[in-house]
Amino acid sequence: MNFLRLIRPVNLVLIALVQLVAKYGLFQNLEASMALDGVHFAMLLLATLSIAAGGYIINDIYDVEIDKINKPTSRLIGKTISEKYALRAYFICTVTGVVLGFYLSNSIQRPGFAALFIVIAALLYLYASYLKGVLVVGNVVIAGLVAISLLILGLFDLLPAITVDNRETQATVFRVLMHYSLFALLLNFIRELVKDILDINGDKNGGLSTLPIAIGRKRTITIVFLLGLLLTLLIVGYMYSYLYHDKVMVLYFLFLIVAPMLYFCVRAWNAEQPKDYLMLSRLLKLIMLFGICSMAFYPRLFEL
Repeated sequence: MNFLRLIRPVNLVLIALVQLVAKYGLFQNLEASMALDGVHFAMLLLATLSIAAGGYIINDIYDVEIDKINKPTSRLIGKTISEKYALRAYFICTVTGVVLGFYLSNSIQRPGFAALFIVIAALLYLYASYLKGVLVVGNVVIAGLVAISLLILGLFDLLPAITVDNRETQATVFRVLMHYSLFALLLNFIRELVKDILDINGDKNGGLSTLPIAIGRKRTITIVFLLGLLLTLLIVGYMYSYLYHDKVMVLYFLFLIVAPMLYFCVRAWNAEQPKDYLMLSRLLKLIMLFGICSMAFYPRLFEL
């Protein structure tokens, strides 16, 4: 049970859901040609989850002192799990993910793709050991890696299946996938800033240089508000440009994504207490879930 808490099962379920809904919802709705069968897709999913789990573990290993302040009651390493056990679990998870990625890349005759898994694992280690403490850079890295967890499916499932006949369709589907990846990147960047506000005391004690430490809570939450407003406007613009003909999708986006984003902006503007920032973080995760699920209903649209 402690090991499950260490690897953030809820976050791993969200990552798995992203790839499952993209493949069996978005790709099928848009009639894309796919290179991965069930077994190879399962390998990609397991590789992604293994490396992500390793990333959570190594982050907690480096955060032992910080978590004594930020998470005094819920921290695991050094309390219920030894650092030696955690390091072993990190090594097993990361190596498993990289090996699976190497095998899968060779199976689809794209051996160069194996480097992507190594780069992701390396970035997660660098984030935990150093980049987390570099102003804004750590936030961008984590948000980017979340976006890559979606784009990687396009690289492995769509690109190898391109032919002369389906080139236009594949390009369209990949473009839609990139739209969702951009949404994930911006949303998670905002969430990372909110989490930094929540963790400001422990981060300051740990010598990190996060945005709230550098410019203060008030200014950071103002930036969060403005970014939330910008993302909301981008989503509305996307609806107007690409989804206007589909009433179901318009209603879905309005009630389950745009409305919660507007609520988030209002709450962010008035946020002052730790409980407010915690609520904002959870709300963004819920919006992310609604965004993921929307891929299952994406209309058959080929003129993007």
